[in-house]
Amino acid sequence: MITGKESVMQNAISKISENYIYDHEFPIYCDNMRLPNRSEIVSIIKDIQKVVFPAYFCGSEARGMDSKEFIEKTLITIYYQLKTQLELAHSLCKCTKVTKVFDSDRIDDICSEFINEIPNIQNKLIKDIIANFEGDPAATSKAEIILSYPGFYAIFVYRFAHELYKRNVPFIPRMMTEHAHSKTGIDINPGAEIGEYFFIDHGTGIVIGETTTIGNNVKIYQGVTLGALSPRKGQVLSGVKRHPTVEDNVTIYANSTILGGDTVIGENSVIGGNSFVTESVDKNSYVSIKAPELIIRTDD
Repeated sequence: MITGKESVMQNAISKISENYIYDHEFPIYCDNMRLPNRSEIVSIIKDIQKVVFPAYFCGSEARGMDSKEFIEKTLITIYYQLKTQLELAHSLCKCTKVTKVFDSDRIDDICSEFINEIPNIQNKLIKDIIANFEGDPAATSKAEIILSYPGFYAIFVYRFAHELYKRNVPFIPRMMTEHAHSKTGIDINPGAEIGEYFFIDHGTGIVIGETTTIGNNVKIYQGVTLGALSPRKGQVLSGVKRHPTVEDNVTIYANSTILGGDTVIGENSVIGGNSFVTESVDKNSYVSIKAPELIIRTDD
């Protein structure tokens, strides 16, 4: 005799297993699926930190080695960690519908290209540190920025994820930036194009969409959204420029929203806090909302 509890259990098992074999374009249950490993991807990020800023992140690991020996050892580790994750990502592509995918024969080339780009990205990050320090009077040193600024960490992870995104690597770039998102509250899609001397101040709540283009010497405060004007068409808009362009030397203050692929914020412009912008702004402009009326009552 089947008890009420057993009946509930059997009913749930039956319905869940039916969902497993539903005509999805992605697998729900697979006993041999191989996935990119989140903890290994975070480990790659940490090893990149070690080789880019070893004084701050490698601890005693470099002890007894000269700098070139340390760099070689760390780069080899990054190379093979990344290669393993690329192989897993490519394996997962066979089970899922992926709009962009790299050729499996390109895995070694992608790893080599990624390693080759590390010095260039390091130079960009040094410029980002300078922008952070010069733009923030609360910063006591550049070391403080490297060690503690969430905006800089989000930029750091984005810049390396972007290199993989450009090479049509699925899954891993977004996993990298979503790790940074979970730690900082800053959501930068790895597809965004961001120039040099980029400064995120405070940072929490910032959203930068996939097709956003940002120039050089741009400063963004907390709560800013660079988003799509209307994402209702979903996948039809994939690959279409749907996020704004922000030109050089622009400052965007807190909680401003700028939407649309045709929206261009001209160079040297300032977007005041809480602005809602859906059309282009000429260069050298200042955008602000009308000051709200402040009403103060007392108990007198």
